[in-house]
Order: sequence, then C-alpha cells, then structure tokens
Amino acid sequence: MRFMTFAAALAFAAASAMAQDAAAQLKVAVLNTDFAIQQSEEFQSFRETLRTEFADEETALVQLNEDIAALRQRVIDERDVMSEAELREVQKEIENKSLDLEFRDKKYRKDANDRGAEFLQTMNPKLQAVVNDLIEIERYDLVIPRQTLLFANMKHDITAKVTEKLNERYAEQQAQAGG
Repeated sequence: MRFMTFAAALAFAAASAMAQDAAAQLKVAVLNTDFAIQQSEEFQSFRETLRTEFADEETALVQLNEDIAALRQRVIDERDVMSEAELREVQKEIENKSLDLEFRDKKYRKDANDRGAEFLQTMNPKLQAVVNDLIEIERYDLVIPRQTLLFANMKHDITAKVTEKLNERYAEQQAQAGG
C-alpha cells in the first residue's frame, strides 16, 4: 500500500514537472488590437480624411449651437422689452434650430460611425494577416487579446510589432498605388 502511494506521488511529481516544462516552453503573446489599429498610419490617414470630409458639417453644427446660444441670450437680455409675439417668435426659432441641430448631429454621428465601421472591416483582414505572419515568424503558441486580461507582463505585448507591420504594409500599398 505504501508503495502504491509512493508510486502515485512520484507519478504526480513527474506529471507536474512535465507540465511546468511544457508551460515554460509555451510562447505567449498579448495584443491590444484596437490600439494597434488606432496607432497605425492607415488609421491616422483615415481619420484625417474623415475630418476633411465632415469639416463643413462640423462647422454647421458649431454655427447652429452658437445661433441657439445667441437667441437664448437675447431672450434673457431683452425679455422685458420684447412683446409676447416677438418672444414667441424667438422661442420658436430656438426650437426649430434645436430640432435642426439634433437631426444634423444624429446624421453626422451615424455617417461617421458607418464610415468607421467600414474602415474597421477593411482593417480586420489586414490585422489578421499581420498577426498570422508574426505567429509564424516568432512561433507563438498563443496570442491573447489584451482586453480580456487583468494583467500581462509587457514583455509579452506584441501590439507595437503589429502596428509596425501594419505601417510597413500600408507604406507598400501606398508605394504601389503611387507608381
């Protein structure tokens, strides 16, 4: 009986040692995909394009906000000298501009969000290709999304490498498109 207990303990110790050895050889990487994409030159270019495209709409939204604020201030400053009809007219104008602002702001946000989603759809295959290349080159056994971890030692983080590779591919893409 004592021999079987000793043999079981020895087998457990051997299995634990093998598991520790296997874990020591396991090559793990951590990746913050959102950050990798947001730091890429392609994303920076996209964001600048979006700013240019929506500049007129942003200006119009700012102007509407300023108009509403000016009308509200007018009501505060001139309420005592305004007729009831004039006061109703200004309040109606505030209401109309507020509705216009709300509608245009929703449309602006929807359009910007749609464009962002389209961009991410084009980036996901590029990101996956870069990650697959790094897995093959670096021989990672496991790549874990940073967003799911409570803690990870920074030595395992490959986010900067992924961004660098995305930038390299974007530069190649731009060179091919340019000539």
